[in-house]
Amino acid sequence: MATKEKTLSDAFYETLKDVFYAEKQSVRALKKSAKAAKASELKNAFENHAEESAHQVERLTQIFELIGKPARAKTCEAMQGITSEMEEDLEEFASTEASDAVLIGCGQAIEHYEMARYGTLKAWAKKLGLSDVEKLLGETLEEEKKADALLSQIAERDQAAVSAKAA
Repeated sequence: MATKEKTLSDAFYETLKDVFYAEKQSVRALKKSAKAAKASELKNAFENHAEESAHQVERLTQIFELIGKPARAKTCEAMQGITSEMEEDLEEFASTEASDAVLIGCGQAIEHYEMARYGTLKAWAKKLGLSDVEKLLGETLEEEKKADALLSQIAERDQAAVSAKAA
């Protein structure tokens, strides 16, 4: 029996299931990060992006509907790795001066993974002629980029404050 050749549409669906899982994990990780953050600005950034990520999960559900496929999550090994590293870092650095900096690094690892996935899915949606899906993925991609940029700004301000104290 010959197996059906895989298509870009198949790859799109498999990757969508992967990012659906990853986004759900991201919501949990962001909530944990918000609890662990010391600086109120960082705590707020994580809380706000956790809410935004919950909306992104809803948007993904909408995308599954648009392509006529069941909204299923497929275990994302990459996100599991990133979040387990985050857990370790939270334990190791929890009561240290570096804790917020470490949290920012973990948060950015999550954002960069998501930006890579959403960028790929958006490009594939365009190639597959799924303009409504492409638009929704573009919205999420922009939100991820903004969250990443905010974390960078917080990190730079934090570093400037540390440098000022040392001077």
